[in-house]
Amino acid sequence: MANFFGKTHRKPTWRKRGQSDGFRIVAVKTGDVRRLSRNIGEVRVPKVGWVRFRWSRAVPEGVRSFRVSRDTAGRWFVAFAAIPEPIAAPGTGQVVGVDRGVAVSAALSSGEMTSAPTLRDSEKARLLGLVRKLARAEKGSHRHRKVKAAIGKLKAREIDRRKDWIEKTSTDLARRFDIIGVEDLNVSTMTRSAKGTIEAPGKNVRQKAGLNRSILAAGWGRLVTRLEQKAPGRVVKVNPRFTSQTCNTCGYRAPGNRESQAVFRCAACGHQANADVNAARNVRDIAAGLAVNARRGDPVAGPEKREPQLVLLSG
Repeated sequence: MANFFGKTHRKPTWRKRGQSDGFRIVAVKTGDVRRLSRNIGEVRVPKVGWVRFRWSRAVPEGVRSFRVSRDTAGRWFVAFAAIPEPIAAPGTGQVVGVDRGVAVSAALSSGEMTSAPTLRDSEKARLLGLVRKLARAEKGSHRHRKVKAAIGKLKAREIDRRKDWIEKTSTDLARRFDIIGVEDLNVSTMTRSAKGTIEAPGKNVRQKAGLNRSILAAGWGRLVTRLEQKAPGRVVKVNPRFTSQTCNTCGYRAPGNRESQAVFRCAACGHQANADVNAARNVRDIAAGLAVNARRGDPVAGPEKREPQLVLLSG
């Protein structure tokens, strides 16, 4: 309460079971973490003793703290605080642009397109049935807890697949390219609820909620976060304005250039390409220019509208 009135912490609340299950241990001493075999290790937890865990990756030397947590699927994890080594740049001078979308999670300027994996159709059908079953169950009952745990397992499976895709994609980009251009998006603001207030209710709330879920399922924010951690100083954020409406070939910009979600056809030069790939190439060009300006010390300028270099005339 003293910290709360000192305006350094929030007001203390009662702990609720099933939410934020975990604790952090600091001032870890040498010998509190030891390896028993190739896949098994154990850590000393105060007032508990030695607790075994699966040795899934190398534990850095000289750790000073660790956190024990529990996810929605009922699995317990121990995470040791450490600063990983960044991935070295290949030194080839190649620049890549990444366009993040809903239908395609990440489209690269090289033409590659990849999407974060989700649940299979059979798993989605099972999840829908469990959600309906949960709505009929009485809160606090054994049936309610059992169904909620089953839903948590399916959700954890989807999260694990998305995290695995993010780790592999970010590592691949950090190893292949020197400069990685991404759109400067405020994902937390974009996924904010559209409910509004009683006095000023929002519009298209259900549609906005579906879009928010799709954005979060694509892993937009975590992908850029892991890129910045693995390739520090090599990730360039650019203004996403008009990147999806500008032709990468001639520079002509118009809303009608993007015919649909996947098709881009320039009204000036007739250039046709995948809309996400065209946007990724615009991001790449802007990121390359910003990187050059940063090395020279010149002021960074935003993207400007260019006149078309080629215009098709009908006679």
